[in-house]
Amino acid sequence: MTPRYLKAILLFALVAIVLAVSVRQNFRDAWLSQYTYAVAPEQTPANPKTAKPPSGAEPNAIITPKPQVLSTRVAEYHIDVRLDENEKKLIGEQSITWTNPGRKPVEEMYFHLYPNAFLSDNTTFMKESGGKLRQDKATANSRGYLKLESLETTEGESLLPRLHYVQPDDGNPDDFTLAKLRLPDPVAPGEDITLHMKFEVKLPEVFARMGYAGDFVMAGQWFPKVAAYETAGTRGRAIEGWNIHQYHGNSEFYSNFGIYSVRIQVPETYTVAATGFQTKPAASKEGRKTYQFYADDVHDFAWAASPDFIYVEDAYSTAGIPGVRIKLYLDPAHENLKDRYMHAAKSSLAKYAQWYGQYPYSTLSIVVPPKGGNGAGGMEYPTLITAFAADTDNPGYELERTVVHEIGHQYFYGMIASNEFEEAWLDEGFTSYAEDKVMESEYGVKPNLSLEASYMTDPAPLKQLSWSYRSHEHYAENVYIRAKLVLFGIEKQVGTKTMQKIMRTYYQKYKFRHPSTADFQKVVEQVTKSKWTEYFREYVYGGQMADFAIESIRVHPVETEQGRQYESIVLVTKRGGSFGPLSVLFQFADGKTEKKQWSGEEKHVQFRLVHDAPLLWAEVDPDRHVVLDNKRINNFMKAELPEASRIRWSIGVSKLIEGLLGAIGW
Repeated sequence: MTPRYLKAILLFALVAIVLAVSVRQNFRDAWLSQYTYAVAPEQTPANPKTAKPPSGAEPNAIITPKPQVLSTRVAEYHIDVRLDENEKKLIGEQSITWTNPGRKPVEEMYFHLYPNAFLSDNTTFMKESGGKLRQDKATANSRGYLKLESLETTEGESLLPRLHYVQPDDGNPDDFTLAKLRLPDPVAPGEDITLHMKFEVKLPEVFARMGYAGDFVMAGQWFPKVAAYETAGTRGRAIEGWNIHQYHGNSEFYSNFGIYSVRIQVPETYTVAATGFQTKPAASKEGRKTYQFYADDVHDFAWAASPDFIYVEDAYSTAGIPGVRIKLYLDPAHENLKDRYMHAAKSSLAKYAQWYGQYPYSTLSIVVPPKGGNGAGGMEYPTLITAFAADTDNPGYELERTVVHEIGHQYFYGMIASNEFEEAWLDEGFTSYAEDKVMESEYGVKPNLSLEASYMTDPAPLKQLSWSYRSHEHYAENVYIRAKLVLFGIEKQVGTKTMQKIMRTYYQKYKFRHPSTADFQKVVEQVTKSKWTEYFREYVYGGQMADFAIESIRVHPVETEQGRQYESIVLVTKRGGSFGPLSVLFQFADGKTEKKQWSGEEKHVQFRLVHDAPLLWAEVDPDRHVVLDNKRINNFMKAELPEASRIRWSIGVSKLIEGLLGAIGW
C-alpha cells in the first residue's frame, strides 16, 4: 500500500529556511538537497472523437490455467457473488476446501471477516484508526458488515452454533473481524474439509480499501477468508498452528496460497476487473452480466466494478515476462493518461523481472478509482492493483510512482507473501526500496535519502506487530521510510551489484514460502559472507538511527622543524547506531583538503593534524554514505567559531529543527 507524503510544501519550505540560516551561520551545505526534480511526462492529448478504444471495449480474452504448481495450495475457494447496486450489498455463496498442510490433526479453524471492521465506532480497526486511513476519512455512510447466513458441511450439518468471535489481540468484545469454528471432526494431516457458506456484505462508503464511491465498487477483503496456518519452520515457528489476528488500524493481510474460482454478477452496464483471468466470456441475461474468474497460486482475491470504466489492454513480454496481458480499467477523467499508466506498468514489470525474477502470472490489472474514491486507491492485491483516484487531470510523478510501488508489491506481498500483521517492513519497506530503484532507472527521479532520514523523529523497531506503533504516521514513518533506508544502508556498505544479488537471492529462495526477518538476514550473510548481527540488532530489531557528529575542533599554532605550523585536534563521536567505515573531510585555509577514514565502530575518535595553514572546517561523512543518519546538521563544524557560540548554535538549531520536523513530518 502506498503512503501519501503530507505537507510536503511546508516541509520543503522549512528546509529552505534552515538552509538559508545555516549558510549565513557558516554551516556550509549540511542541509543541501540531493533530490532531482523532474518535469512530469507530457500528457497524450485526448481524442474527442473516440469515447473508448474500439479494440478494448470489453475484457473478454479467455485464458486457461497453466499446469505448473508454484505454491503449496492450502485453500480452494469457489465463490458466487452478486452486486446489489441499489443497496450497496454483496450477496455471496462459497465453498471452501481447506487442506491440512501440517503434521498434526486440526480441530478448529479460524476465519477473517474483515468487513465487520466497519460495523461500529467500537471495532478495533475504527478505534485504532480513528475512522481514517491516510487522508481518507470515514463518512456517515461508511458503515459495513459481513453477515454469515449459513455455514454447513457437505452433508448439510449446520456449523453456525459452533462459530464464535474471538479477539486474541486486544480482547475487544465489540470486534467481530475474527471467528473460531470448532470442527465436528479433526482434519488429519494431508486431509481436507469442505465447508459451504452463504453471506451478505454491506459495503461502506469507501475510505479504507473497500466500499463504494457512487457507482464504483471496490471489493477488497470482502469474503469469509480462512486464516493462515503455519507449519513448523515457517518464519522460524517451532510448533505448527494458526496465525490469527484481528483487523487493526495499521495492519494489512496475511494468508496461505490457494485457488480461487469466482463468478461475479453485476448490472449489464458494468465492467469488472478482478484477480486472475477470465475463463469464459462475460454472459448477459435479463439486464445482468456474469463474469467468471480463476486464479491459482495466490493468497487473496479482489475485484472492482464500474459502469464508467474505460478498458485498455496490451500484451507484453520481455526477459522474465513470458507473456502478460496488462489491463487498464481507467476512470474517464484519466483516459488521456493511458499511455503513462501502461508505460509505468511495463517498466515496472521489466525491471522487477530483471532484478528479482520472473513474473509468473498471465495478467496484471490496474484500476483507477473515480474522484472521491481514493479510499480504494494505492492498494495491492494478487495480479490487481489500484492507482490513486482520478482527482486531478494533471498528476505529477505520483501517477507513475503509485503504479511502480503497487506492482512491486506483486513480488514482496504477492509472491514472497510476508506476514504483514507481524513483519510489515518485509513488504512495505522492500517495495519502497524497489520503487525508488525503478523511479530512478526509468524516470530519472532520484530519492533524497538524507532528507527522508530527517523525517525519522521517532524511530522504532521494524520487527513488531503493526498495531504496536503509536499511530498510522508512526507506522508509515518506520515500515516505509526507515525500512527502506535500512536496505539502502546495506547497499551502501556492500555495493549495488552485491545488493542486487542479495535481493534476487531472497526472492528466488523464498517466493511462495512466507519468509521472516531472520530469513532475510540469513540471505544477507550468505551472499556477503559476513555477519550482520549488529546491524540488524540496531536498525531492524532495535529502533536506532545513525548519528555521527563533529564534537569539537581545537586549532593552535605550533613550532616544528618546518617552522610555524598549525595543529588541529578534531573529535568525532558516534551518538547513534554503527555504520562504517566512513570518511572525515578536513578543509584548510590554504585551499588544501585531507580525507581520513574511520571504522565508525568506536564511540569516538580523535584526529590530530599538523598543517602549514589552519583548519577551516571538518565534516564527517561528506559523501552522505550513511543514509541512516537523521541529524546531519551536526556532521559539519567550522573551526573559527568561538567554542561557546558554536555549542549554543549547534544545540539550539538542532532542537529547533527536531521539534519542527516532529510537528509536521509523518
